[in-house]
Amino acid sequence: MANMIRSITGTVTRRHEHTLVIETTTGLGYLVFVSLHAPARMHDSIHLYTHHAIRETASDLYGFATYSELELFELLLTIPKVGPKSALQIMNQASSELIHEAVGLQDAAHLSKLSGIGKKTAEKIVISLQDKLPTLPQVTPTVRSHAYQDAFDTLITLGYEPTAIRTTLDALETSDSTTSSLVKEALQKL
Repeated sequence: MANMIRSITGTVTRRHEHTLVIETTTGLGYLVFVSLHAPARMHDSIHLYTHHAIRETASDLYGFATYSELELFELLLTIPKVGPKSALQIMNQASSELIHEAVGLQDAAHLSKLSGIGKKTAEKIVISLQDKLPTLPQVTPTVRSHAYQDAFDTLITLGYEPTAIRTTLDALETSDSTTSSLVKEALQKL
């Protein structure tokens, strides 16, 4: 079935952790599932690219700030046993850049280690998207130092959220960073 609703523009009238209610100029309010990173606050005007998922028991909208995020979401849907909610969860755990890196490097462990996505799911993503991902804009893989990876592992062990760790370490890492200095600085920021 063709995807009927490809974008939505309106005002955010409700915001929950995984959803927005967007009221359009026609007065209709649409419930849209969004990633945790959706750039929207109450009363903001917003434009999202959407995927309209129609099933026997539901008709759901999934919204993305960029068209490339929508394309990646739809590619994730081509993976066996990955539905819209699972695909959105994957995108909440791993940035599109990280998914590109892992697929480009053909390294499921890279994706699993840096995102918190399970090993089997990471393997399915890398294998399934190898031939499909080149159709999306290419991202140059980021080379992460041994100190970065060790600091990431340490902070995961301490219970911090993978996305927050990645963001913090990306801001802190320099060419002369050591594992202990990265962990110490990250703990001050997290």
